[in-house]
Amino acid sequence: MGLPTHSAARVLALLLFAGFTASAQAGAQQYEPLSVEVRTVLSSAIASSEPPRVTFGDYADRLAYLEWLGEMSERLKSRQPNFLVRKDILETVYYEAKRAGLDPALMLGLIQVESNFRKYAVSAAGARGLTQVMPFWADLIGDGDARKLFDMRVNIRFGCVILRHYLDIEGGNLFRALGRYNGSLGQEQYPNMVLAAWKKWEYQPKPGAPAAARTAT
Repeated sequence: MGLPTHSAARVLALLLFAGFTASAQAGAQQYEPLSVEVRTVLSSAIASSEPPRVTFGDYADRLAYLEWLGEMSERLKSRQPNFLVRKDILETVYYEAKRAGLDPALMLGLIQVESNFRKYAVSAAGARGLTQVMPFWADLIGDGDARKLFDMRVNIRFGCVILRHYLDIEGGNLFRALGRYNGSLGQEQYPNMVLAAWKKWEYQPKPGAPAAARTAT
């Protein structure tokens, strides 16, 4: 005998949720009281609603960026088959990483480890989205609406700003900053996973080609 309609719906919802959480490797970013100054700076970094807009010094810079975009799109294809979605993710990661003074390849590695590029991933601890941001950050430096953490651009911006914040706290020590990001400071597993994934996303321009665009505004 089949399940009643409402029971079947409930089972389906549980299965979907299980699928989301299974792909999320996040720990639990720890809530830490922030000074008014730090909150103001982080809130300002989050607040801009402008779409990603990379600026180019010249045509060669633009060409280098497009070559990077094409190469990363091929690498991401197995995880995200939709070209337009891949392009949107990559453009946003590039823009937000550069804006925060981070390597886009580092953020791609972090996203791979955290959510495997699943927009609606939810960890057992409640972290959300591509970069697995804990909801308390929406109250600390956002507008209080944690639902927006499932928005791709909002989520990636939060992730970049938070990692930059942890890097600043740790004096540029990436290993410790990643530990803070994952809520596992002092443990090796998570930082090592992200650092290994980072290497897989590094991009070497073809000989004689210019470096990719350097600025985000």
